[in-house]
Amino acid sequence: MILLTSFKGKEFYLNPDLIYRIDETPDTVITLVDGKTLVVRDTVFEIREAIIEYRHRIFSGENLFEGNNEGNNEEE
Repeated sequence: MILLTSFKGKEFYLNPDLIYRIDETPDTVITLVDGKTLVVRDTVFEIREAIIEYRHRIFSGENLFEGNNEGNNEEE
């Protein structure tokens, strides 16, 4: 999931697999595969970078939940 900020300033997570397209009009508008649209404060570049980082974590096997070390105590 990628962290985004709604136009009103509230943060939320979105599964990038649900994104159909992203437009800047000049606001950033995300169209989902079901046709729903979301207006966010993030730029297209920021969203693209977040998606790349998310996919890198998936394919590299890194922990997808940053800061969640529950059950991951290698030092003990």
